[in-house]
Amino acid sequence: MSASRTPSSIAVAAAATLLLSACAAGGVSGGGGDTKFIMGKDGISTVAQGKRDAAPALSGKTIDDQQLALSSYKGKVVVLNVWGSWCAPCRAEAPNFQKVSEDLAARGVQFVGINVADPKVQSARAFEKGFGVTYPSLYDPSSKLMLRFKKGTLNPQAIPSTLVIDRDGKIAARSLAPLSEDKLRKMIAPVLAEK
Repeated sequence: MSASRTPSSIAVAAAATLLLSACAAGGVSGGGGDTKFIMGKDGISTVAQGKRDAAPALSGKTIDDQQLALSSYKGKVVVLNVWGSWCAPCRAEAPNFQKVSEDLAARGVQFVGINVADPKVQSARAFEKGFGVTYPSLYDPSSKLMLRFKKGTLNPQAIPSTLVIDRDGKIAARSLAPLSEDKLRKMIAPVLAEK
């Protein structure tokens, strides 16, 4: 191993390589780890309210060069979508996410994206402009933010992926595949109904 390549840079490069091949592969299982997810018939996995794990601390610069911390949305239901501008299924689901985010904003639902494996922020910005996406997205070209999740929660090979985080900051639901507008609404509704 050369002196310029640290183990963490190799891990990040491996994760990025997996991400770039992920989109064509479609959704696959999360693999490993006891995340307490129960898979539904619709491909959406959920965790019972008293058994959920906290979402990791996520913060950083957005693709619009603003500072964002996921913790600032505590008390809201957060829909966290992992996407890349290079990903055809991400492009297909983007209009669904924007529409649902507009429809549910007044009910305390906040959408946040994590843009992964886009080496140029301009690509991510063009994606959001092209699809009229108005909610913020963390810019994560090295895909390091995905590594903060408990093993088995997210799979770097499953882009797009979506998590619904409850009002207490805990992971309530997950999809490791693209979502239609109907499936997205069904994924959010039970968490939104919780007291």
